[in-house]
Amino acid sequence: MGTLRSGLPWPGAGQGELMILVTGATGNVGAGVVRAVAAAGEPVRAMTRSGKGAGLPRGAEGVAGDLNRPETVREALDGVRALFLMPGYEGQRAVLADARAAGVERVVMLSGKSAAVDDGNAVTRYLRAAENGVRESGLAWTFLRPVSFMSNAVSLADQIRKGDEVRVPFPGVRTADIDPYDIAQVAARALLSPEHAGHVYTLTGPQSLLPADRIAVLGEVLGRELRTVGLTDEETREALGAAFPAPYAEAFLRFFADGILDESQVLPTVEEVTGRPPRTFREWATEHTDAF
Repeated sequence: MGTLRSGLPWPGAGQGELMILVTGATGNVGAGVVRAVAAAGEPVRAMTRSGKGAGLPRGAEGVAGDLNRPETVREALDGVRALFLMPGYEGQRAVLADARAAGVERVVMLSGKSAAVDDGNAVTRYLRAAENGVRESGLAWTFLRPVSFMSNAVSLADQIRKGDEVRVPFPGVRTADIDPYDIAQVAARALLSPEHAGHVYTLTGPQSLLPADRIAVLGEVLGRELRTVGLTDEETREALGAAFPAPYAEAFLRFFADGILDESQVLPTVEEVTGRPPRTFREWATEHTDAF
């Protein structure tokens, strides 16, 4: 991957020539993409199933659409030059065909680092299928493959509210978690400029941390002494089975218990694309204390 350093103002931004359609516009990443594109001075359509995007920034338009029902997306593609696409929806190929027919030039897809893993688990399969569908669409593409999100720490909020002991899966696994804000910033650059076409960006945060390291940071930010207790593999299997469908729970066990996915490496991609370093977990935690 070559270095693509783009500081503000972004290439192509603020010229009034682009219309960006963002799917999954209320998600951790999608909402940030909407804000970033609007901040760059370009019009953006924020797609949700209801079409009601609460607190949309100036320049953003809420539209209704369901990626599992391509006919509901077709109208929103009118005048769109670039599309931010979520993976794993049944209607993807039809949406991409409609996008090409409507004159869309490029698509930026949110994928994951696990798409690069040579394994047949459920997560890897659906990410690879989604990427292959985009490659075959005839549109210019950029794939974003982030590691685990810092926002996953919100799943610990109930435990933290109830006491100081925090039980976590995979206690010995280091990951360089990324703030969804930084994924959105990279996505916005790729949507607003053709220079990112054909690139697969693996995105990480700036630190490789153990779960206990993140719990310690949360405790400091919250002004509490939190204690980390690691779950055994069997306890982790049970917890994942209660939270996810069985094929996905097994995929996570393959990734982190069996060690087939390494998310520990810190990469410079975010800074190369955006011109600024990614946010630290402490910055994320400080901004999201209300969640805990």
